[in-house]
Amino acid sequence: MSSVAGPRPSTLRFAPTPTTPTPAGQRAALLADPGFGRVFSDHSAVASWSAERAWHDDAVRGLEPLTLHPAAAVLHYAQEIFEGLKAYRQPDGSVALFRPDLNAARFAHSARRLSLPDLPPEAFLAAVTELVRLDAAWVPDPPATLYLRPYTVATEAFLGVRAATEARFAVLASPAGPYFSGREVGVTLWIDPRLSRAAPGGTGDAKCGGNYAAGLAAQGVARAHDCDQVLFLDATEHRWLEESGTMNVLLVTAAGELVTPPLGTILDGVTRRSVLELAAGHGLVPVERPVSVEELREGAGSGAVTEVFAAGTAAVISPIVRFREPGGEFTVGDGTPGPRTLALRGELVDLQFGRTLDPRGWRVPVV
Repeated sequence: MSSVAGPRPSTLRFAPTPTTPTPAGQRAALLADPGFGRVFSDHSAVASWSAERAWHDDAVRGLEPLTLHPAAAVLHYAQEIFEGLKAYRQPDGSVALFRPDLNAARFAHSARRLSLPDLPPEAFLAAVTELVRLDAAWVPDPPATLYLRPYTVATEAFLGVRAATEARFAVLASPAGPYFSGREVGVTLWIDPRLSRAAPGGTGDAKCGGNYAAGLAAQGVARAHDCDQVLFLDATEHRWLEESGTMNVLLVTAAGELVTPPLGTILDGVTRRSVLELAAGHGLVPVERPVSVEELREGAGSGAVTEVFAAGTAAVISPIVRFREPGGEFTVGDGTPGPRTLALRGELVDLQFGRTLDPRGWRVPVV
């Protein structure tokens, strides 16, 4: 499936145009307890695209509302994509990104699937980097981070089912505290036997809002059963594990494997990929294969499955200690976060915040 605009050498530089910053005292108060997705920095990186002019009007400038015609394609046909990555304050006060090249590649993949214009990876990186440099004062101290939300929306005003000929790209920056604040002891998931997130041939491996909107009903059911999130099963048999809400799911087995469902209908998570690459250092063999809900249930009961966790940019790694389903519930291990889960999370977080050596070159300094 091809995008409406193929990759080409980028001339986008996202030159900064600073605006009046938020007063230091007010910014400090906001950074003290930012929550998640509620507070935004002073600037945004932006660029426009049209079929005639390609990408143009790139800049980093003051954050302002996005003006759309009521007939904009994104409002009627959900033609949009987004990404999520973070900027991390390092021990020496500098700021680094974590594997942003993977986010850039996934953003391009999502664009092709939603028939939106490809943003060259170097332009994606320039937009994110220049925004972080200009708003470096908004990067909080650990364990908080500056969450970055690049997105592209179709802006052409028309009512008709075809790829839009105009689009808008932007990057927001939002200081963020822990995603599951207060639930670090482990989360409980609802295994939904009916509602699905994605189907083969659909948009499950693209990062687009429709995937998340489709999961909100199941998320509501999960909360009605006093669960933190939902564990989605496949859309065909309602048997095979897919994603844990907005995160990838991984299992640690007594046989020393780190097992996760294969790609196809699920997102190629940056945290998922990183954890699989770190597995060997924790005595685990990474395995990507289908996992049935029966294997999960029976493995938790027999001890064959010793730990389960979810992995994603927002929450990093969240231990999963309990599952509920229409027929009852079951616990993983002793109902507390497992040692390998915590060790993997510790190594990953230390890498991101610059507290350990980075032999793979995953950290990218920007300030």
